Amino acid sequence: MKRTVVVPDLQVPYHDPVAVKNVAAYIKAVRPDSVVTLGDEIDLPQISRWTESTPGWYEQTLGSDRDEAVEVLWSLVEHSKEAHMIRSNHTDRLYNVIMKKIPAFLALPELRFEKFMKLDELGITYHKKPYAIARGIVAVHGDEQSIKPQPGLTALEAARRHGISVICGHTHRAGQSAFTEASGGKIGRILRGWEGGHLMDVRQAHYTKGTMNWQQAFIIIEEIGANVQVSIINLEKDGTFIVSGKRYGRSR
Repeated sequence: MKRTVVVPDLQVPYHDPVAVKNVAAYIKAVRPDSVVTLGDEIDLPQISRWTESTPGWYEQTLGSDRDEAVEVLWSLVEHSKEAHMIRSNHTDRLYNVIMKKIPAFLALPELRFEKFMKLDELGITYHKKPYAIARGIVAVHGDEQSIKPQPGLTALEAARRHGISVICGHTHRAGQSAFTEASGGKIGRILRGWEGGHLMDVRQAHYTKGTMNWQQAFIIIEEIGANVQVSIINLEKDGTFIVSGKRYGRSR
């Protein structure tokens, strides 16, 4: 059996340390074949277009945020056989601000996102295009099309666009949906969409003004031959969760 653990939006330094530590402990316990992060591993608020021309634009915390994100990522991937990362809107911020303000800096390899985040040292492969995460499924971040308010429907719309089942992040919602093509009682394609939730500390998401339809979760993919099972693992409010009848993590 091949097992893949899929980690949704972290947005370091706004991540939930308890939830992340518990998921990392599960990964250490099961030592999966692969860990895949769905994007927005780091928030990069200092270089966001929403921060420009505000005091946040001048904060000198970019380096410390990057170092913390690298530590968090290492805790999640060090016990897997391989690791992958999906591009996302937050991680695009580094390229976007350089392209807008100082495009000559794009020639500096250390300012490419992969180098900036030390992905080579972490053993993480970075994917700018949809990643074939399992048989009949690709992983994308989820910001490539409109966002639906119901969990699972953004991923399903992505699946119908790609013509293949999709796992995505971005929405911070945990859920799944499906669409079956059938005629005359004969089943055709079954497209599925899964959204992986988030591992943020919602108290730090000030832009929501305290109101959001988000769920903490992560995803486990299990493959045996041609069969693939995708499971959304929901975290309780105390940061713990149950997988295969066993409770993991320490409560807050």
